[in-house]
This record gives sequence, C-alpha cells and structure tokens, in this order.
Amino acid sequence: MTKHELPRGMVRATITTGTHEGYMPGFGNDFETEALPGALPQGQNSPQKCNYGLYAEQLSGTAFTAPRGQNERTWCYRIRPSVRHTGAFAAISVPYWKTAPNVLPEVISLGQYRWDPVPLPAADEDLTWITGMRTMTTAGDVNTQVGMASHIYLVTRSMQDEYFFSADSELLIVPQEGRLRFCTELGVIDIEPKEIAIIPRGLVYRVEVLEGPARGFVCENYGQKFDLPGRGPIGANCLANPRDFKTPVAAFEDREVRSRVIIKWCGRFHETWIDHSPLDVVAWHGNYCPCKYDLRTYSPVGAILFDHPDPSIFTVLTAPSGQEGTANIDFVLFRERWMVAEHSFRPPWYHKNIMSELMGNIYGIYDAKPQGFAPGGMSLHNCMLPHGPDRNAFEGASNAELKPEKLDETMSFMFETRFPQHLTEFAAKEAPMQQDYIEVWHQLEKKFDGTPGVK
Repeated sequence: MTKHELPRGMVRATITTGTHEGYMPGFGNDFETEALPGALPQGQNSPQKCNYGLYAEQLSGTAFTAPRGQNERTWCYRIRPSVRHTGAFAAISVPYWKTAPNVLPEVISLGQYRWDPVPLPAADEDLTWITGMRTMTTAGDVNTQVGMASHIYLVTRSMQDEYFFSADSELLIVPQEGRLRFCTELGVIDIEPKEIAIIPRGLVYRVEVLEGPARGFVCENYGQKFDLPGRGPIGANCLANPRDFKTPVAAFEDREVRSRVIIKWCGRFHETWIDHSPLDVVAWHGNYCPCKYDLRTYSPVGAILFDHPDPSIFTVLTAPSGQEGTANIDFVLFRERWMVAEHSFRPPWYHKNIMSELMGNIYGIYDAKPQGFAPGGMSLHNCMLPHGPDRNAFEGASNAELKPEKLDETMSFMFETRFPQHLTEFAAKEAPMQQDYIEVWHQLEKKFDGTPGVK
C-alpha cells in the first residue's frame, strides 16, 4: 500500500481547496467534511431524516456546559449509530499496557533512570498496536481523570477487522521507526518519524503498518485535552503554529464483516463482536477530531544574548491541570536550532524540578547527554531529583569557543507532568535499563579552591 492509497473499500472525501493530501489545516478549528455530496446537513445538526438514510450522532469530548473556548464536540452522519457497534462485553488480558494507579511496592521509582532502545521486534513476531504496547511509567489516577502514562509501541502487523478505542484517555503518538496508518471514524492519518498524531478519547480506529517493524513513543493523557500553549510576550507566531496541524477529511467503510472491537475503560480491556466495520461516518462537522503535526515545522524561540531559558520555552502542546501555569502534561521538543548566547553555559543547566520529566530520543545526539542516550532510548528524572549535563557535556560547554553554532541533526522530546511517574514492572525488569546511568555524574569533580576568580 502506498503512502496515500486507501484501504480497499474505504471512500474518502474529495480533496478540495484548503486541504493537502486528504487533510484540512488548523488546530481547534470547526471543520466540516463529507465523503458523499449532500451527506452533511446544512443549517441544523439533527434533521428529521438525514440524506442517504444516515443517522445523526454527536460525539462530545467535553461537558455540554464547558466554556465556549473549551467546548468540543463533533456531529457525525453515519451508516449505523454507535450503539450498533457494541454488544456484550467480555474482559480480555492486555498484560503490558498498564494504567495509573499502578504503584508496585517491589519497584523503586525514586531515582534517575535511562534505558537503551527497546529492541525492534523480528518481522515474524505478531504484534499489533494493542499487543505491542509496552508501558514504561504511570502517573496520577485514571479514575479521577488526572495524570498520564508513557509507553513504547512495537508493531509488526496491521489490525485485521479489529478496532480499538479508549474511554480513558487521548493518545499523543511520537513515531521513531517505521510508518503507521490510523484509520479512524473521522478519516485517515498516516504518520512517520518527525511527525506526531493525536487520537481523541472515545474515537474508534484501526492501526495499519505501512512500513515496519514500527517503534515509537506514546503519551496517554487521562486529563484535559492537549492544547497549544499561550505564547505570552512571544506574540502571535513561532513555536507550533495552528496552520501546520492537519485534520483528515471524511472517509468511511461500508463493509459487512465479522469485526472485533476492543475498548479500554478504567484501565481494563474488553472485547465485543459485531458484524460490520464501525468506521462508517460518511460526513462530519465539529472540533473534536484527530490530527497530525510535522515536528519539522516547529519554530523554536531561544536566547539571543545570554543565559539558557527554561525548557518550557520549547513547549509544543500542553494539557492543563486546573492550576494555572502547572500542566497535567507538557509535550516539549528539543530540535535543531542555533546556539548564539554570549558568556553562557549553553546546554540545559543542573536543576531539580517539581515536574517529573520523561525524555525520548527520536534521532541524533542530545546536547546535555552526548553519550549513552541513543535514538529510541528514554530517560526519567522524577519529581525533585537532581539532573543535568554529564561530565563531558559540562567540560565541553564550559571550555567551548562561544561562536554561533548550529545544533544540527537532533530531535528529542519530553513528556513532563506535575505527578510522580512510577515505573512499571516492564520498565524495571524487562526493558534495557542502563544500570550505571547514575555514574555519568560521578566524574564531576570538585573545582572549588577558596580563591576568587573564574576557574
């Protein structure tokens, strides 16, 4: 299957002005799209009879009475209502996908941790989007809709007549190897490394492998939805610009085939069987929808005279917590950029933070850890645990000639949360943890000798 070729039997809306390769631009927009002409009612949401014999149904992502700027919902015009897409539920086991609270007394989460990349699976390993998910950390409590989980996904096989949705969370997906396709109720999203995708809570989808095996990172957000951060004095431009987010046009399947639907609800997984594809939305309008974003369009802002700003200056998306200025989750990107600060230590400085920071490396070398942090690898610096550059990074930055320098061929990210992140059993015992990671700071020697002047 080529990058933009649709699965057999799927019909997609005609690409019109303002779309690009089956996508509509904008973040938080009120979109409208139809895969068949006249399928979308005009002037009202719920006519007595919909065109083509479709059913009108609303998908609400927020409370009905949420403020206008936060209220999210989408009206769907579908072949069958969603109540036909479920039957009796049966509990199933998905052993590696964990949900908070998941505090294990035998696992010590207090510490600075780093992992080598979880090995890519062999081509003959049978791992789908669901069975290939490996949870690394959990934080907060899904039952009170606060916190998050971080995962590694390993996928070798497309889901065959199998569909999934999570009632617990929205998913932020960060590919690192391979290409995936998300066939959702509201359209088709293809993603590859250097891109991300957001799949809203409650949206049904199927994941296909376009190029595999595939590996990447997932942030599972139990709380309020991801939003663009306020730019404050930065103004109206730079960082992540809304026009660079892409939402898919309508696409639907009209297939009579025995299908398995898997649902994640309060941390447990259930299956139900139906006799058709649930991806049957022919037209829709609204602002509660999936999207993708190309990280190469992120325009960083930084110091142009002296000092290194707080890493929050690199925030791409934020999920608010209700406490002003303190996020449930921040998604932060460290990508290629110019370093020009004068008389300054240019890498991130040593610090302790009330937030818990989980980092992942997409490609290249991270400037504060030039050795040992490989593409596909992860690190965790939990709440109020000190961290910063290793000795080589410190010595290099302390003695470098401070001329303008392009930090090139690098892209790392951080899932940062206000909650402590607890290791799963997989992270502590099966994932390739670097047992000697703490030693990267042991070689930092005492330089103080009691005499004045810069050493």
